[in-house]
Amino acid sequence: MDIIYLLIPLALVLIAVAAAAFIWAVRNEQFDDLDRESQRILFEEDELVSPPEKSNTPTKKN
Repeated sequence: MDIIYLLIPLALVLIAVAAAAFIWAVRNEQFDDLDRESQRILFEEDELVSPPEKSNTPTKKN
């Protein structure tokens, strides 16, 4: 029965930590645009910009 004096405060602390993490996530706009992030992984290759091609012409060095 003495363990209950440890488990109840521990449970309250864990609930407070979880609530604080949720509030932090909401304030930092982690849940604002869930649709775009779920589609970004599907269409990521289409949005990539190819690197500039190297030309074979020699360049002048000053």
